[in-house]
Parts: sequence; C-alpha cells; structure tokens
Amino acid sequence: MSNSQAHRTIDAVWRIESPRLIASLVRMVRDVGFAEDLAQDALVIALEKWPKQGIPNNPSAWLMTVAKRRALDQLRRNQTMVRKYEEFGREYYTSIEHDLEAELDNHVGDDMLRLIFMTCHPILSPEARVALTLRLLGGLTTKEIAHAYLLPEPTIAQRIVRAKRTLASARVPFELPAKEELDARLSSVLEVIYLMFNEGYAATSGGKWMRPALCEEALRLGRILAAIAPMEPEVHGLVALMEIQSSRFRARVAEAGEPILLLDQNRVLWDHLLIQRGLVSLKRVEELGGAFGPYALQAAIAACHARAGTAAETNWVQIAALYDGLAQIMPSPVVELNRAVALSMAFGPAIGLEVVDTLSEEPALSDYYLLPSVRGDFLMKLGRFQEASGEFKRAASLTNNTREQELLRKRAEVCMEKQDTSRKEG
Repeated sequence: MSNSQAHRTIDAVWRIESPRLIASLVRMVRDVGFAEDLAQDALVIALEKWPKQGIPNNPSAWLMTVAKRRALDQLRRNQTMVRKYEEFGREYYTSIEHDLEAELDNHVGDDMLRLIFMTCHPILSPEARVALTLRLLGGLTTKEIAHAYLLPEPTIAQRIVRAKRTLASARVPFELPAKEELDARLSSVLEVIYLMFNEGYAATSGGKWMRPALCEEALRLGRILAAIAPMEPEVHGLVALMEIQSSRFRARVAEAGEPILLLDQNRVLWDHLLIQRGLVSLKRVEELGGAFGPYALQAAIAACHARAGTAAETNWVQIAALYDGLAQIMPSPVVELNRAVALSMAFGPAIGLEVVDTLSEEPALSDYYLLPSVRGDFLMKLGRFQEASGEFKRAASLTNNTREQELLRKRAEVCMEKQDTSRKEG
C-alpha cells in the first residue's frame, strides 16, 4: 500500500472511529481536552506506522490501545494526578470492565450520548455546546463547523477552545443528567445530532458526497434519545426526519460515486422500511401535539417526498406551505433558500428567482455555494443559459466537496451547450 493510499484509509478510519474513541477516553480520564489530545496522539502514531506496517485488522482497538498507553505515560509524568493514574492503571492492567456510574444511572449506557450531554452542559453557551460537540463527536473539522454555521473559522476555533477550558475548570461530570434535568440540554443535543446527520448526508468536504456512517451514528443516538425522552415530540420529529432521509441513500449516489439529485433518483431504490419507520415516528409527533416544531416540520416535508411515487407526483404546494411555517418559527437565510426552491417547483422558476434575488445581499450566504447553485437552476429553467452557467461555476468554486464540484461544473457545461444550440437555432 502506498503512502497516499494509507493516508486516505487512515483518514476514513479516523472519521468513523474518532467519536467513539474520544467518548471512551473521556469516560476513563474525565477530561474532554485531555481525551481529544490522546486521540490525536494515537492518530499521529498511526500516520507514522500504518503506511510502513499496514492497516491493523482492528483499527479501532489499535487506536484505543495506543491512546490508553499515552494516557498512562502522561499521567505518570503528572504528579498532581497520581490518584487518577492509579485508578486508571488498575482498570487498564486488570482489564476490569466495570462502570459504577453506568449502574447508578442505567437508563442509558452509551458513552457517546453521555459525552453529548456533557458537552451540552448549561455552563456553556448554546453556540459553544454545538461547536464543541460537533468537533468531538461529529468528527467535523473546525472549518466544516464554520461552514455549517456560515461563520468565520477563527470564531468557531475560539468557541471550542474556551468550551474545553470551561468544562475542565468546572469539573463537569461524565454522566447523563437526571431525567428532570434533561430539558435544559435537550435542544442543544437535538441540534448536534441533527448537524451530525446533515454532515453525513451531504459532506462539507472530501471526495465523497455522503458519509453514511455519520448518518447511521446520528440516527442511532436519536433512537436512544427517543427511548429516554418518549414524551418529547421534537425528539420523535428528528428521528422521523433522519429515518426518511436515510431511506434515499442507495439512490443518491451512482456507481462511480457521482451525486444523483432528488428529482432524478430511482425511487424503487428507496428503503421503504425506513420510510415507514419515519412515518410512524411522525405520527407519534402528531399524537404528542408537536406537529409544528422545527424538526417535525422538516420531517413532514421529507414525508411529502417519500409519499410521492414519482417526482412528478410530489405535492410541492404543500411543501411550500410547510416551508412557510418553518420560516416563521425558525427564520434563517437557509430556510428561505429552501422555501424558494419549493415555490419554484409549485409556481414556476420566476417566483423562486424573485425570492433568491432578495437573498443575494445576505452576508451569511456570501460564500454559501447553494445560493448560486439554486439561482443557476432557476436561470437554466428560464432559458438564461449563459447566466446560469456562471452561477454554477461560482457555486463550484465555493464548495470543498469534489463530487459537488464535478456536478456543478458539469451543469455549467450543459448550460453552455444549450446556449450554443439556441444561438444556432436562432
């Protein structure tokens, strides 16, 4: 295996395994920053050894073993942590798999969910909670998080650093809060899981359009959370959304890895079991009286697509109405952009273009590739091919995902071909 192949494999393993690795390390060392440093140390050693020795059969166990050894080495050198070293050393060397906290609070024993609740502690600002949790558990880079929030990268970096320091200073415990305290952190936890899923569904960067393992992890955590908080409609709304969106995985990517847009997908390939599970969760939302929550509304939009046997059968008028409701309770430029798409499908591209043009001066969307992409789509449908091609090229320059770049450049080329054809016919 060449160095470049090994590094690509290591990057893929790291993205999948780092959240579990960090969560397990936090359980042992009880310090978020220390746990992340240990995991990063293990990654550095893997980058050094794996290209020479080959990828181990169990990469996750290898990384964990190395991280544990690094923890012991550092704890030995830190005389102020003697007691912690002794406790950790006994656990490591005798292989005792016993967690007293899990027994005391046994309504969930999932390290990753515990870490989400730890990093979503009220001592942190809502923005810091989400940024830190996405960094540790979503496996997202600081740049990817900044992109998701349409904020400068240094702003996100500062939030993460401060959040880790705050948790360490306050000695926030690694545990699930008592059930009566869940509400204070629930909205942040839901937001983190939602953004984890979104990053998996449409990767911000890299050579693949999707990161299914991240989606699967987000969905698993959502299902656990639904069992913990069964009377919270927005929990079920988020699960419904993720179930229905996950149903499209097989249809979203062609054999060569190129993206397939929603209207072009073969709906026979959609997973109808996941769709049914999502619809059941959505019904539960309605029974709990939460049909107008932000996640419930997004799930209802996804359900409109899922219920349509073909793209032509999609009820775009209903989808536009649902986006109107979402814009009222969760106003944002991104929601407005999606509403423009729905309006264009329901009432024509000229209507959508009017809405999009009102967003052109929105600072948060100045580097958001989907704005010129959507505008290019509207212009293309209106026969303004040269303008559309320019928009697609601009969109390609703004995304870091190579698959998205290829798709957008191809659409730009198609527009120029149509422009040439119309000139000849004219």
